[in-house]
Amino acid sequence: MKLVVEKNGELLDYLYQKLEMPKKRIKQYLTHGSIYVNNNKVTKYNYPLIAGMNIVIATDSKGKKECPFSILFEDNHIIVVNKPSGLLTIATEKEKEKTLYHIVREYIQEKNKHAKIFIVHRLDKDTSGIVVLAKDEKTKKQLQDNWNEFVSLREYIGIVHGTLKKKEDTIIQKLKETKTNLVYVSKDEDAKEAITKYQVLKENENYSMVSIQIETGRKNQIRVAFSSLKNPLVGDQKYGLKEDHASRLYLHANRLKMYYPELKKEILFETPVPTEFKKIMNSR
Repeated sequence: MKLVVEKNGELLDYLYQKLEMPKKRIKQYLTHGSIYVNNNKVTKYNYPLIAGMNIVIATDSKGKKECPFSILFEDNHIIVVNKPSGLLTIATEKEKEKTLYHIVREYIQEKNKHAKIFIVHRLDKDTSGIVVLAKDEKTKKQLQDNWNEFVSLREYIGIVHGTLKKKEDTIIQKLKETKTNLVYVSKDEDAKEAITKYQVLKENENYSMVSIQIETGRKNQIRVAFSSLKNPLVGDQKYGLKEDHASRLYLHANRLKMYYPELKKEILFETPVPTEFKKIMNSR
């Protein structure tokens, strides 16, 4: 079920007014993470809505599962989706079902109950944007084994605190990870190189919007890079400001260009900049 917001308001009240549905059921959808606003999972009843936003409610319609986020491309071998912030890519010990993998598998198995899905690469739980999944093991292996050669562009949009001294730069660091999964800059020989390029697109008194390209795919490398510059990403609860209470991590994988062997050519996948990113840049 999809809706386009016609006027500003709060999520629960707006849905109650627009849908022939008991408020209790709408609350259940929110509690179970089945409602997405501009591709981001929302659970707060009073989530602020702005006219023009898109709402997707992942309900069963006549027994069929709807994919609750945008499908950018799909054929017999891959499916490319726009992952919302707050959703794990794959299961963990604590969470088995509320994952991108589980949701996409349910979606494709509506057409073929024997269909399979395979993760080709991942995004952090709190990062939104483009994720490629394979529908067969051969395609998964082909893409994973040649990922760095096939992918020519990995671009993100981020909002960071403050203004950057350099409006365009390349950050080269060596990273290691602690036993508690915290990534840090290191001079040790066994640390792995991380290369992060950025360019400031827009700035105001409090924030800067940056376009980011990565040449390496190290864990948390973008978050660590901007934290080390003292301009952490907005909403970064791991490497950012303690007093930052943003509703999400302001990092979105918006462009991915890769060679697709099945078509024997490069394909560019793109997503729009999330509405909340634009909103924070227009704030004073």
